[in-house]
Amino acid sequence: MPQPIPRKPPLYTVTADTLVAVDLNPRTAGEPGPYRRLFTVPGTRAFTAGNLLARLPMGMFSVSAVVMIAGTRGSYALAGAVTATGLAATAVVAPWTARLVDRYGQARIAVPATLFAALGSLALLLCVRHGAPAWTLFACYAATATTPNLGGMSRARWAHLLKGDPKALHTANSFEQAVDELCFMLGPVLAAFLCGSFFPEAGTLAGVLLLVTGMLLFAAQRSTEPPVGKRSRVKATVLFRAPGMPSLLAVCLAMGVVFGSMEVVTIAYADARGHPSAAGVVLALQAAGSCAAGLLYGSTKAGPAADRYPWCIAAMTALLTLPLLAATLTGSLLVLAGALLVAGMATAPTMVTGMTLVQERTPEGRINEGMTLAVTGLLGGIAAGSAVGGRLAELSSAAAGFGVPVAAAAVALMIALALVGSSNRFT
Repeated sequence: MPQPIPRKPPLYTVTADTLVAVDLNPRTAGEPGPYRRLFTVPGTRAFTAGNLLARLPMGMFSVSAVVMIAGTRGSYALAGAVTATGLAATAVVAPWTARLVDRYGQARIAVPATLFAALGSLALLLCVRHGAPAWTLFACYAATATTPNLGGMSRARWAHLLKGDPKALHTANSFEQAVDELCFMLGPVLAAFLCGSFFPEAGTLAGVLLLVTGMLLFAAQRSTEPPVGKRSRVKATVLFRAPGMPSLLAVCLAMGVVFGSMEVVTIAYADARGHPSAAGVVLALQAAGSCAAGLLYGSTKAGPAADRYPWCIAAMTALLTLPLLAATLTGSLLVLAGALLVAGMATAPTMVTGMTLVQERTPEGRINEGMTLAVTGLLGGIAAGSAVGGRLAELSSAAAGFGVPVAAAAVALMIALALVGSSNRFT
């Protein structure tokens, strides 16, 4: 008589409060795929739905603001300056908001912070519509910097729920990166459609509605919220000096230069060829390549993140030469679009692995702040990359500007290789 197959213990026990265990043994669960397994954990579908709704406006607000301000005031320079001010304010405020989230909990801090940011967006809308002085636009848009790091909070929940399972956490981080790409791919398209089809303020109004509704739904899922634990002994002002963090933040800064310069240079390239409206579609293809690669990457077996990181950056550096070659050798926007689609496939794996390392290196009780510092590094790099890429495209050519992302990725690779060669990798 055959012996019964012994059942393994449950893979996940969510929290003591929920008293729910989920058996994810493939032999007893019909061997579900890695992403399907993620969402069998109680509460994950609910908080993911709310977070997705709240994150979509992140790709809408800047485009909506530019269309709204430029359409009313007739100045793209003013619109660009206002959005740049908001970016700078976010880089300063976001780590403080994340620190409060870690200290007092997601629901207690994220909801009021989101409502304050929503009021800033609505105030901007009213100031633009009623012809308020230009300085009020800067003040209102700067107020939106209190918007919490929605992706970071979602990743923090996964890290809490999947603690002790690196493989599942790798899949979750890959899913979150794919969501980032999807939101920044669909957000600008939705914003442009709303502003163009209805009225200039429509994109901002829709973004505020989605942000507030999504945040309230996300915060309501208290069973999956990471508990407020014991604070780390690392001083609040020196988290960026925690072991491994300085090098990771330096790589994030270089990655930001890649993204910022690529966006500006692609727009300039499309404009130079008489197809400025095609830039959004071309950039969306790059995001689509990253999204697809991120989902595939999450379904593969993953070794230690520190070992994978240099290889991911090396692949990204190599693939970024494709847009440069396409722009300089062919002069075809169609060929460039194909090159960006392929080049984008290295983005998500690199970002997923980097965020995994940030999670591993962040002291206990500081995970939201740690990931927000990484995002802040990206924002700083995006601002610098936009400036450098735009300047080179203006002084030389848009095609030459595609060399900036390659150079920035090469710098990130040198940092990673130098750290791998040391005895304390990423420490």
